[in-house]
Amino acid sequence: MRLLLNLLKVFPSKTAYAHCDIPCGIYDPTPAQIAAHTIIRMTQLIAEVKREDETKAEHDIARIVHVKEEHGHLVEDELGTLENDYFKPEHYKKYPELAGLLSSAVALSIKVRQNIDMEAANELLDQVQKIAEIFYKTKNFEPVRIPSGYPTGGEIVSHK
Repeated sequence: MRLLLNLLKVFPSKTAYAHCDIPCGIYDPTPAQIAAHTIIRMTQLIAEVKREDETKAEHDIARIVHVKEEHGHLVEDELGTLENDYFKPEHYKKYPELAGLLSSAVALSIKVRQNIDMEAANELLDQVQKIAEIFYKTKNFEPVRIPSGYPTGGEIVSHK
């Protein structure tokens, strides 16, 4: 026992975070879509910052960028949960584009956090929506695109 305690001091453990410690079966692509819409909105707001008061503009931009960063991480976390916990080999076989969409969406999430790039933000939402459509198909639901109702306009994927 003493040896184990000494090893833990030398090699400290890290806390593992998961969607659920119990296979709960509750998975949903909606949070990733909302986060992608938020990234688009934050990118819009950066362009709208009034620059007359430099200090206020810097403050506003810092806050907006922080939110954009958080939602970029959220997209990755939510897609990671779907990729690692929900999607199974049979899903990848039936939807061969799925692995590429997941990889592309994560790369775009990184890109939109590193840049102010509306085209990349819109492409991220498109990729996340395609993943959502596949998700609902795997549950034997018919995916539908409905108006988001967000200031970003656009749609959100749900199901019938």
